[in-house]
Amino acid sequence: MADKRDYYEVLGVQKGASEDEIKKAYKKMAIKYHPDRNPGDKEAEEKFKEAAEAYDVLRDPDKRARYDQFGHAGMGGAGGFGGQGFDMNDIFSMFGDIFGGHMGGGGGFGGFGGFGGGGQRQQQRVYRGRDIRVRVKLTLEEIAKGVEKEITIEKSVPCHDCGGRGAKNASDVKTCPACNGTGQVQRVVNSFLGQTVTYSTCQQCGGEGKIISNPCRSCGGTGLVRKRETIKVKIPAGVEAGMQLTLQGEGHAAKNNGINGDLLVVIEEQEHPDLKREGNNLFYTKVISVPDAILGADVEVPGIDGTYKIKVEPGTQSGTVVKLKGRGLPTVNGYGGTGDLYVKIAVWIPKKLEKDDKAAVEALRGKSSFTPNPTKEDKSFFDKIKGLFD
Repeated sequence: MADKRDYYEVLGVQKGASEDEIKKAYKKMAIKYHPDRNPGDKEAEEKFKEAAEAYDVLRDPDKRARYDQFGHAGMGGAGGFGGQGFDMNDIFSMFGDIFGGHMGGGGGFGGFGGFGGGGQRQQQRVYRGRDIRVRVKLTLEEIAKGVEKEITIEKSVPCHDCGGRGAKNASDVKTCPACNGTGQVQRVVNSFLGQTVTYSTCQQCGGEGKIISNPCRSCGGTGLVRKRETIKVKIPAGVEAGMQLTLQGEGHAAKNNGINGDLLVVIEEQEHPDLKREGNNLFYTKVISVPDAILGADVEVPGIDGTYKIKVEPGTQSGTVVKLKGRGLPTVNGYGGTGDLYVKIAVWIPKKLEKDDKAAVEALRGKSSFTPNPTKEDKSFFDKIKGLFD
């Protein structure tokens, strides 16, 4: 299929749908497009997969929250499917969760060509390791230029002594006699769909399909051990708080030498002492004296890569905004250009005056130059300021 459709649209539910509504919608779609009901229909097959992919994301609170915020782009390689070992067996596993068992071969749903075979599934389950989520706090200076961070994590890795198989020797791993290595046992049931074959986890081997007679002492038979690792993460310029970077395969290892999980790096921003951020624009308030506002002055303002000089024109009013074009932050990957730095001028009025200063100001009272007489431009400016408080 070409562009991915919205997952809510795929299942025909609203964005605020409840977990139960999502489950019911998937059940309806799964029955409608199940390959056993549509043999040889490639379009139905794709819709069946599409519905399963949508359900896999929307049933998981973390994945759903990430999808709601960033859409398909936010799923990265950590989403349910994404080519990370999620195959038709996984779809049937979800399908079984809906109907109370794993749907497989038999007279009802299951025995369709190319998707698991007609009898008991012989394919060994491929496990996927858990993801690791870490938070990284960045300064605005780091966000402006991009940065490489070292992150130390503790994760599961394959046991070095047994190569991840969990047994001391390869000969210590035996096929489970109860399930013949499939990890599942089957039973035939009758339902409103007709006769179906359901699968449940084999109790003797715990679904592993194998029994280890002599477990590895280093890992206790799990095939996994804990290890601390330091990973370098390149963070591009322009990222924002809440964004998530996905490092595929850097999460926990999976048992039975399955597929590693991902490392999810969530961006946080450290508050800047002077600058405020909105998108890729920066904002700063410069406080000046009354004489500087009246007479004009050259003043310095802080920026990301140093200080800038701006000219305060004579007669500058409090609230005037000066824009420094291109002095803000870049957008991620350079798309959309660079933001601006907006400097708001605030004129400081002293609350107390020395005797001589007070006399000097008193001498100005009533002078024509100090009698309010706003121009048309000034009135327009004051109207804009007034609008901020309406």
